[in-house]
Amino acid sequence: MNTSKEILEQFGPRESMDYDVVVVGGGPAGLSAAIRLKQLSAEKGQEISVCVLEKGSEVGAHILSGAVLDPSGLDALIPDWKAKGAPLHTPVQEDNFYILGPAGQMRIPNFPMPPLMNNHGNYIVSMANVCRWMAGQAEELGVEIFPGMACSELIYGDAGEVKGVVAGEFGRNPDGTPGPSYEPGMVLAGKYVFLSEGVRGSLAKEVIAKYDLSKGHEPQKFGIGMKEIWQIDPKKHKLGTVTHTMGWPLGSNAGGGSFIYHLENNQVYVGFVVHLNYKNPHLYPYMEFQRFKHHPMVAELLKGGKRVAYGARAISEGGWQSIPKMVAPGVALLGCSAGLVNVPRIKGNHNAMLSGIAAAEAAAAAIAAGRASDALTAYEADVRSGAIAKDLKKVRNVKPLWSKYGLVASLFLGGADMWANTFGLTILGTLKHGKNDAESTGLAKDHKPIDYPKPDGLISFDRLTNVAFSATNHDENQPAHLKLKDPSIPIRVNLPQFAEPAQRYCPAGVYEVIAEEGKEPRFQINFQNCVHCKTCDIKDPSQNITWTTPQGGGGPNYPNM
Repeated sequence: MNTSKEILEQFGPRESMDYDVVVVGGGPAGLSAAIRLKQLSAEKGQEISVCVLEKGSEVGAHILSGAVLDPSGLDALIPDWKAKGAPLHTPVQEDNFYILGPAGQMRIPNFPMPPLMNNHGNYIVSMANVCRWMAGQAEELGVEIFPGMACSELIYGDAGEVKGVVAGEFGRNPDGTPGPSYEPGMVLAGKYVFLSEGVRGSLAKEVIAKYDLSKGHEPQKFGIGMKEIWQIDPKKHKLGTVTHTMGWPLGSNAGGGSFIYHLENNQVYVGFVVHLNYKNPHLYPYMEFQRFKHHPMVAELLKGGKRVAYGARAISEGGWQSIPKMVAPGVALLGCSAGLVNVPRIKGNHNAMLSGIAAAEAAAAAIAAGRASDALTAYEADVRSGAIAKDLKKVRNVKPLWSKYGLVASLFLGGADMWANTFGLTILGTLKHGKNDAESTGLAKDHKPIDYPKPDGLISFDRLTNVAFSATNHDENQPAHLKLKDPSIPIRVNLPQFAEPAQRYCPAGVYEVIAEEGKEPRFQINFQNCVHCKTCDIKDPSQNITWTTPQGGGGPNYPNM
């Protein structure tokens, strides 16, 4: 594999383009930052040049979210979003919470829920389509958006500050050497670089490690969220209905739950989240999702319908305690790159937008003052004292309670703590998370294998069939973007100790252990299937897998996720 230094020696310096702010990732955080920068530019008569780099084939291609959107972030960014045609068409009409057992369900009444859990005033949306619309708004303001441009490398200055990124490198051979049509990419340099790559972004991970941004903060916690879009029988469709469940099939095996959202066109979003701190390495999150759909309540809804799309992504769940330091010289972490999801509300898009606005305002003020490549401390201060802090501090104990004491304790104690925090009080202080999710994985010998029913092809599906509904594609002639630090570990360590859980925790069937008669087992990586969820980077018990960006334009092409 040729290093960046060798590439430069062979091909000469990369072309460079200079901007005031370079935004990596065209999700709600990155687009909000770009829009707000241009708004401020117009308001203050100060030219601010901004570009957004998006690794998906188009903005929205890699966006997957529940999503019930709290519009507070959008209200702050574009108050007249309704008049401008934002795709928020389905207000929430009804909120349901259920605890599931194997054959029945128990409704949790709404009245004991803290006010923050109320979805009144929120909208069932496709965040992919909201981001497509936001990209249009950004371009109208003069933001330059470059889709299909994966950022493979950070550029540092002499003092260790972040100066820009390398984007648009194409044409490496599978062994990493430059192929006949190799393009070295170009440097996008900025006074400030905003990393809004979503959960466990590869550049954000590098920045967090380089500047030790997690020091003094709890480890980040994660879940894996899987989602299908279903076209259902119109007679069963209830527009604007939001349903959340907990309990079966996970039981005491793992934390998590489901969501069922009725949106327009007789469609429902059916999703399932498994917290990645589960102990049993035999657990198979994807099959838990498929089994869930056979619960009588869910099966009845889906019967006679058809699945039209599938996808998956990791979710940051650490909340307030796990937010790392968000700034370093020349760089800031936005949205899910910093972990701003409110876990009990299952919402993070509003905070992502608010973080984009706050980062933009801090950068605009710095540029106006003639500064560059320093740490935007004003942005950090805003996040830790403003609307985002108010949202996340109230719920900070729900996740650690669930992790340590299970679902029932989380419901009762967590609920009481959220009520107390509603009035500015706390009964528990701030609980710690302790281990990261990789460390939580137990040994195979200490846990029972789980017998999962075979998918029926009508309501439940095998993994590879479902992956076809994510429209995922990668050029086979590029190097695998999933890197093993030590290629021997999957078979030498993970297989005997943990029954190699990569075979199961990946929701796209990327990892296989091939056992052929008379031969040693071997570990196979089918990187073409990868839906960029990052679960492997998070959950591998040996922390041996590093997720890096593939060539731009690869990965899923989500239609209405």
